[in-house]
Amino acid sequence: MAIEKTFIIEGMSCGGCVNSLTRVLKSVPGIEPLKVEVGKATLRLDDTVTADAVRAAVDRAGFEVVKEA
Repeated sequence: MAIEKTFIIEGMSCGGCVNSLTRVLKSVPGIEPLKVEVGKATLRLDDTVTADAVRAAVDRAGFEVVKEA
């Protein structure tokens, strides 16, 4: 069963940041980016994806999750 979660993200400042993060998130099995914008991302996550996996993906893109909204 998939759930939707929004994550507040620091370090994003432009459309290029949005594109970079979206690309990284799409590469992770079980994560479907629904809406990524400067400062936050709303994702559909399947049962196998943990918040730590999301944080790791965001870190790989060069940004930081500051909280789940």
